[in-house]
Amino acid sequence: MNRHKHFIFHVILWLLIWATAWIFSGDQIGFVSENGLSLVFQILAIAVLIYYSAPKLLLKKKYILFTLASLLTIVVVTLVLTNITPSAIIGAGPLNGPPGPVPGLLEGPNSGMAPPMEMNRRPPSKFFVNLLLVAIAYVIATLVETFLFVQRKDEELIINKNEALQTELKLLKSQINPHFLFNALNNIYALSAIDSGRTQQSISYLSDMLRYVLYECDHEMVPLQKEVDYIKNYVKLFALKSSKSYPITTKFHIENPTINIAPMVLIPFVENALKHSNIEKITGTFVHIKLHADSNLIDFEIENSKPANNIIKDGVGGIGIENVKKRLAILYPNSHQLSINETSEAFKVNLKLKLHG
Repeated sequence: MNRHKHFIFHVILWLLIWATAWIFSGDQIGFVSENGLSLVFQILAIAVLIYYSAPKLLLKKKYILFTLASLLTIVVVTLVLTNITPSAIIGAGPLNGPPGPVPGLLEGPNSGMAPPMEMNRRPPSKFFVNLLLVAIAYVIATLVETFLFVQRKDEELIINKNEALQTELKLLKSQINPHFLFNALNNIYALSAIDSGRTQQSISYLSDMLRYVLYECDHEMVPLQKEVDYIKNYVKLFALKSSKSYPITTKFHIENPTINIAPMVLIPFVENALKHSNIEKITGTFVHIKLHADSNLIDFEIENSKPANNIIKDGVGGIGIENVKKRLAILYPNSHQLSINETSEAFKVNLKLKLHG
């Protein structure tokens, strides 16, 4: 809400409060004449708070200046209110009527003497009553303004956080796509030296993959089957590099075709396995890919052989795994389980994604 709406809200609030008091008062006309100015000056003090003290001092954390300005506002408004209203003492009614004993005084030998408690009891001054009314209105308005400010800041924090997450996701996707394209072009380049006919087939696979990356991956979620088709095309493209059959096994089982998944979450694990398994050696190597999905869980597992010596094939190796970890933390903060086990002979990754709805 803007400042004007804040002010209107407080005016309506105090009109309702005073209207309630007016309804329950015995002398309704006298109540308005005695307290109408109090309402006006309460609204005046609230206006100073909303249009100056709160935005210029309180919300900018100038607490000492805000306290001094608030005290000054309350005292000045109270003094003006008191000086333009009758200076009668609250509770002291008119003293007209025939002379006689003052009510409340004792009769008899001690006639004319009031009880000690009655002599010491004095009604509050008009200044004190006005000060109390203005201060209460000012404090309540300050609490409301503080609450609304905190609420607005919380909303802005949530919006900014969501925008930051979306920006980070876009950045992570932009890292994935060039990495994929780099690997795919390397595979086609290697194949072109072996068989030009199979090179054409690999370009067809690459075309399907690029279509998925360019047109599907802009969505927050994609059908799981499309992600699986992408993995299949990637494996086929990789397998075309050689006339030999690579020891790669795949097993995909999707019970519900409407299951969705964040795009490009699984493929970095496949890239990593094919790159670092030394699969081109064929003998003594392997890559096993399994995926089982139902309405509640996506269970993805990939295991690859581990060569005796680490193999680094290009300068961007390893980007995918760290990238996907960050994406999982953003997209599935409390609904994923990633375990990576490494032995001297194999490297195994298991990813479980819990589905909601």
